[in-house]
Amino acid sequence: MQLILLTVLLCWICQVTSDPTTKTEWQLFKQQYTKHYDTTEDEYRRIIWEDNKRYTEKHNAEAAAGLHTYTMGLNSYSDMKHEEFVKIMMGLKISANPIPGKPFVPTVEVGRLPDTMNWTALGYVTEVGNQGQCGSCWAFSVIGALEGQWFRAQKKLVRLSVQDLMDCSTSVGNEGCEGGFIDKSYKFIRDNHGIDTWKSYPYDAKNEKCRFNNDTIGATCRGYTDIKKGNEDDLYVAVGSIGPVAVAIDAYQESFSMYKSGVYDEPKCTTTRLSHTLLVTGYGKYKGKEYWLAKNSWGTSWGMNGYIMMSRNKNNQCGIASLASYPFV
Repeated sequence: MQLILLTVLLCWICQVTSDPTTKTEWQLFKQQYTKHYDTTEDEYRRIIWEDNKRYTEKHNAEAAAGLHTYTMGLNSYSDMKHEEFVKIMMGLKISANPIPGKPFVPTVEVGRLPDTMNWTALGYVTEVGNQGQCGSCWAFSVIGALEGQWFRAQKKLVRLSVQDLMDCSTSVGNEGCEGGFIDKSYKFIRDNHGIDTWKSYPYDAKNEKCRFNNDTIGATCRGYTDIKKGNEDDLYVAVGSIGPVAVAIDAYQESFSMYKSGVYDEPKCTTTRLSHTLLVTGYGKYKGKEYWLAKNSWGTSWGMNGYIMMSRNKNNQCGIASLASYPFV
């Protein structure tokens, strides 16, 4: 194994030091993601981008040698330092005194569920959003879970307003781009008697004054259900029988921000240091590895067109089942 790793690293170093196209690739990257910098910042961002490029290439060379189960790739955030990325993009807040939801009670045995589930393919999930440089992941996951349950009840997929939840739920402690709570967001939607549609209240990736309109409500919520903390079997039953589920994960690892494809397996993840939220929309098995299919809110340049396959049944890796919930309508 050490000999394989050494060979991979030597090949990767040779590729990096002899690659004459980096400058051109940087220009193409800026064009692709509409990046505009003055001369000083351009140099600063280019150096960061080159570091991230080398990091992903090294990892992918190791993955090709069988050392990893997933690949990495550059995305629209690849000109940001990891510390900067974490500070801006991960806005989950954890309640010191959480509002308890209705406990999840499995009504289906694990063995009776299908081996593969994909609610996106079944029409329960709206398109992948892009939170931009705003820590609004919490709102995207809550809204995504509500969209799924509303479709389940009404047989109509309605894209709901993330911006509405960001702007109007400050009374319960949410802070828009500076972060928010999952439990308090469900409470707000319930007490507010609904949330507007995305069409009537589009996303702007910044904090704005609340402009909620009773006439453009797209869905309502009567409360929410908590999945038993850390229990992947219960999460499996919920996802397999109920629909998409909002989850929180430890996304502090640099590998997560660069994820591209395959089953994400990160031993450095904790089950308690939760920083980011996703929407689990299914599960399955890929090349012998069990996974959770999850929708992110970092646009389609990240991951598999905005999705990730997270490791499943690996001791609640990254805390995927540590703070899982869905609303009931």
